Amino acid sequence: MLFIEDLLPLLWSSGFREKARFFKESLLQSMANTSCESSEVEASCRDESSALVLKLIAVASILIAGVVGVAIPLVGKNRRFLRTDSSLFVAAKAFAAGVILATGFVHMLNGGSEALNNPCLPEFPWAKFPFSGFFAMMASLATLLVDFVGTQYYERKQGLARPIADQVRVGSDVPEIEAGVGPGHPQKDLNGKVFGEEEGGGMHIVGMHAHAAHHRHSHPHGQAACDGHVAREPELEHGHDHGHGHSHGFGDADEDSGVRHVVVSQILELGIVSHSVIIGLSLGVSQSPCTIRPLVAALSFHQFFEGFALGGCISQAQIKTLTATVMACFFAITTPLGIGVGTAISSFYNPYSPGALITEGILDSLSAGILVYMALVDLIAADFLSKRMSCNFRLQVVSYCCLFVGAGLMSLLAIWA
Repeated sequence: MLFIEDLLPLLWSSGFREKARFFKESLLQSMANTSCESSEVEASCRDESSALVLKLIAVASILIAGVVGVAIPLVGKNRRFLRTDSSLFVAAKAFAAGVILATGFVHMLNGGSEALNNPCLPEFPWAKFPFSGFFAMMASLATLLVDFVGTQYYERKQGLARPIADQVRVGSDVPEIEAGVGPGHPQKDLNGKVFGEEEGGGMHIVGMHAHAAHHRHSHPHGQAACDGHVAREPELEHGHDHGHGHSHGFGDADEDSGVRHVVVSQILELGIVSHSVIIGLSLGVSQSPCTIRPLVAALSFHQFFEGFALGGCISQAQIKTLTATVMACFFAITTPLGIGVGTAISSFYNPYSPGALITEGILDSLSAGILVYMALVDLIAADFLSKRMSCNFRLQVVSYCCLFVGAGLMSLLAIWA
């Protein structure tokens, strides 16, 4: 015992302390605001006056694209073809989801990896561990937690706890409820499970989305359910509602779906804003027209469809007009504001310094994790696993095509931006 007690200080002083000091020095060196040479394109194509003109064009173009994209679902939600329950909206939202997914995987995650593996950074610890993937994974898991906790919070806040559902699990005195055929009761499949429910009575996040979508668009069971659903779509598009046991717009199911969309819209805006700031700063500090020119078109395209997806979620959440307006404006001005800040600090800010690279790499990786989670779980899975999608083969084909085209086009933009 005495031998071990005497040996530990020796080990600490000779080995561990040296490694700790080396790690501390490496970390401080990496965070130091030292200069590092810019890229060849940035250096050979430097023109501050032309870059300033392009930045002003970028601010106007990105602002207009963002405003139009986020406004279409909000302003057009009472129009026939732009309603959130129309097939055109579902297909356009699938395209936007593909754009967001490609933004996370191809642009943000790759940008974070390049920044954190930049030669300007010391080899230890940045080249010894895949930090970009780790930060993206942690951001996805954190988003899952926020998604779940936020949903629970809003359900309790709005009094959407379902005592009837609990009675069904334990046993109910009402025959219709016990049989699962009462009005407003969750539709069940042939095995007696609620749509989106797993074995053991649990329901995962994707199941909650699919369950809410199923609530809005289902009536009978099996093929009859699909027949009834398809027959009802024209009525919805013309604004008719005759009632089939529950309401399409003011019932409990739509309230439940509204709660999900409140959470989705807020988390999606958080993910979009976090990477929009970095994108705006990166464009603003650049003094190379060769770098800025392709970014103007790419970011305008990207901003429009991100705005459309966010506006659709806000519209489906059925939140107050003032709150929706604030969220839409905050989204629209974030990237132009980032460009303005980047332009203001471009004279003394070095985007290739180790501190800037680490900050950019971490934020890009975190944004990638958030966007990938939101695209796959809250946008794609929520719509593609819904009863409506499974009952409409033509809508399936169109939506999948839009999804792949959106992801493909946004990925192609990585060639230039």
